Amino acid sequence: MKRIQNALYITKDGAYLHKQRETLLIEQKVEGEKLKLMQLPIHSIGSIFCFGNIMVSPQLLGFCGENGTHLAFFDMHGRFLANVVGKQTGNVLLRRQQFSVTELAATTLAKHIVAAKIRSSRMLLLRFRRNHTATPQIEQAIVRLKQIIEQLSAVTAYDSILGLEGEAAAHYFAAFADMFKGNDNRQLFDKRTRRPPKDPVNAVISLLYSVLAQEISGALQGVGLDPQVGFLHKERPGRNSLALDILEEFRAYIVDSIALKLFNNQTLGAKDFTQDCLGGVTLKDDARKLVFQAYQAKKQEEVMHPYLQEKVQLGLLPHVQAMLLARHLRGDLAHYPPFVIKK
Repeated sequence: MKRIQNALYITKDGAYLHKQRETLLIEQKVEGEKLKLMQLPIHSIGSIFCFGNIMVSPQLLGFCGENGTHLAFFDMHGRFLANVVGKQTGNVLLRRQQFSVTELAATTLAKHIVAAKIRSSRMLLLRFRRNHTATPQIEQAIVRLKQIIEQLSAVTAYDSILGLEGEAAAHYFAAFADMFKGNDNRQLFDKRTRRPPKDPVNAVISLLYSVLAQEISGALQGVGLDPQVGFLHKERPGRNSLALDILEEFRAYIVDSIALKLFNNQTLGAKDFTQDCLGGVTLKDDARKLVFQAYQAKKQEEVMHPYLQEKVQLGLLPHVQAMLLARHLRGDLAHYPPFVIKK
């Protein structure tokens, strides 16, 4: 369980939530005996997020509906299942705010998200340089990404933001190839390819990007936002554009770092992949399990959130960022703070 400001995250499988007078009581049965996990004033809670096999009493469901306490349910992988939204924080009102964002405000949000993405990419390169010998390609990317971040601050046109993002991605992935140690690993990644991925590293990061995007989509639905209406990624039928926006903040910090660890530690190698007649590369079943195990382990890690100044599990970051974006769109926050680690 993790309490983040007025939002409560329940991740203890088998937990039972019910209302006791003016408090929320969280219990779990252990060897037939009820064990109290937490008890706190229910009126201090704005949102409750339940992950996995969590049971909620009918009285608590009714209280949440009547008093505007947002209650959302997810499976253990973060996929959104259902929610209870009270009349004071209705989804319709929040989505109207989301739909009515001006072009200027949307461009500003897009710029902040892109800047956070580039900072995270550069931070991954800097961390590699501290621990290993940096190649000229890595050194060049570190310098150029810093310049692009500075250029972004003066840019106001949407197309210019996309242009700088594309240039930053080209420099980053050229350097990303140099972070795989050993001659064999260097053959596993050449450049960023997708639909289908053309090499093992692209197969891993494409898979995890997709999984994380689905979790972000569920987190956005959990706070009442429409995951299809984005600011950086334009709307397209069937695409969760807003989820892809938020994904940009986590690509390097979560997914790319997992891929580097898996291949550099030789947990994965060329033997763990197959290639089809069109050149597309996919993971074998056992290798896919290893990737998901590494992903789940990564989600258990804690980090100091740069805006909240609270320790947060990485697996909860999509929900935290969704909450912050919702608060910004409602007018509670002047600016949306994208997630980016500065050290």
